[in-house]
Amino acid sequence: MDIYKFWRDVLEQNADAIKDYFAKNAYINWHCTNEQFNVDEFIIANCEYPGNWDGEVERLEQINDLLITVTHVYPQDKTLSFHVTSFIKVIDNKIAAIDEYWADDGIAPKWRQDKHIGKVIT
Repeated sequence: MDIYKFWRDVLEQNADAIKDYFAKNAYINWHCTNEQFNVDEFIIANCEYPGNWDGEVERLEQINDLLITVTHVYPQDKTLSFHVTSFIKVIDNKIAAIDEYWADDGIAPKWRQDKHIGKVIT
């Protein structure tokens, strides 16, 4: 399975292509909002989300049948920015399960800025 192509189809909200990546009984967990989706529900949640999206896989690790991606996701107008960490279980070249953790990108909280700790990641 081409994980980069999967992410491209997800970001382009290509419903027909997305479905082909998944096994019949696959499920997707979005832990930050305590939601579980079947494939059809995931496609609705992803493809009916407003706006045009872009992004890139910044990191990919593989452990046996588990792909771990860190993907930067943002609308094409770049008014928002997110990072998603995905644990993708692949069996017989199909996605059997995804566990995802979404985070809003932003600046460090004021209390840390006031302490003058940390620096910008370069």
